[in-house]
Amino acid sequence: MILDLLRPTFEWIKDDWNSNRFRFIVELGAWAISIGCSITMALTVPHPPLLALYPVWILGCSMYAWAAYTRKSFGMLANYLLLTTIDTIGLLRMVL
Repeated sequence: MILDLLRPTFEWIKDDWNSNRFRFIVELGAWAISIGCSITMALTVPHPPLLALYPVWILGCSMYAWAAYTRKSFGMLANYLLLTTIDTIGLLRMVL
């Protein structure tokens, strides 16, 4: 029964994999970076290792931006470009 409910999702994932495997892997990597950074932040508050996390987070946002561009998704592209820009400025302000 649960498999029947999830079947459309599994088909969608399979179709996404078949349409562009490289992009699928990039998005999966960006997702892992996002989750990893979030878990690290949650475990290390109130003093997270921002100098280590910021560049990794920026990389993940850049990966998502590229994937959004290849999908022709303007909203996601605009979101991740803005996040990349904001966080790059934040990183530069922190180190300079």
